[in-house]
Amino acid sequence: MTVSEEAGGRRHDRGGRPPSITDVYRELRPLIFSIAYRMLSSASDAEDTVQEAFVRYHTAVDGGVVIESPKAYLSAVVTRISIDRLRSAVVRRERYVGQWLPEPLLTDAPEADPQELAELGDTLSMAFLLVLERLSPVERAVFLLHDVFGYGYDEIASIVHKSQANCRQLATRARRHVRAQKPRFEATREQRDQLADRFFAAFTDGNLDGLVAMLADDAVTYGDGGGKAPQWSTPIMGAERIARLFVAMSKQLSAHELSVQRHEVNGQPGAIVRNQRGELINVFTLDIADGQVQAVRSVINPDKLRHLGPVADLGAMRRQARSGSTDSAPPASS
Repeated sequence: MTVSEEAGGRRHDRGGRPPSITDVYRELRPLIFSIAYRMLSSASDAEDTVQEAFVRYHTAVDGGVVIESPKAYLSAVVTRISIDRLRSAVVRRERYVGQWLPEPLLTDAPEADPQELAELGDTLSMAFLLVLERLSPVERAVFLLHDVFGYGYDEIASIVHKSQANCRQLATRARRHVRAQKPRFEATREQRDQLADRFFAAFTDGNLDGLVAMLADDAVTYGDGGGKAPQWSTPIMGAERIARLFVAMSKQLSAHELSVQRHEVNGQPGAIVRNQRGELINVFTLDIADGQVQAVRSVINPDKLRHLGPVADLGAMRRQARSGSTDSAPPASS
């Protein structure tokens, strides 16, 4: 990639003083990561992409390139890398065992940006990211850069190497698709969080009637084990079936002395299940609308949880259960 291709950088021989790498990283990393994560639906891949983008930036500056707009440069680089990664991910996801869900992201972590979450929280939801999966990589990039991050079509055209007119067409097509399938969420955060608190309390207590009352009649539950952990092979539908499933899992919580800890996951109410050592078992997130839980998503694939902290050895837990040390298998997406 040439200097001019990456957002108008130009080579110089004079002694200009660009902003320090540390300052650029501190200021722009949240934005660049936000773009990469929404493009890739993977926190670990997004982190790798961000690091690669900043390495290229550092290399260019060290090589005497004046980066007139670090934001434009890094946005271009991270978007192009993400497009390439998405294209190579298509085959991997076709071979994925079971249901594929995005890697969960904790959005109530101390480092989370409250302003961004308030403005863009819905675009982090797993439901929204799954809608984006149906777009082509370039459509996804154009839509996100324009509709979510507010980049102009002139900037986007230089990033994706399309004309402005073509970018407008791509955005229109993507926008139409997204609007047709965009998930609905509870209007107020307070109502949403109160229902989530009651849902996870009923789950922990094994309260069948309480769970049924909070689930929409056509609610659906998805599980992602990736073939590396117990999982539901297909979505489970219906309030009664889902409630009974969670009651069964509540018995496993008790048998293995596991805790359910409330968190905000991908901008929506969720929870993390941990063992006594604090290791992660799985992550839940809820879609709530019209005062009911419309969807539950569970990620238990250990590869998708490692960026959140130490992950429990489910194989050891299952072997312990079979040996008679406990009376049930560990809770999971199964």
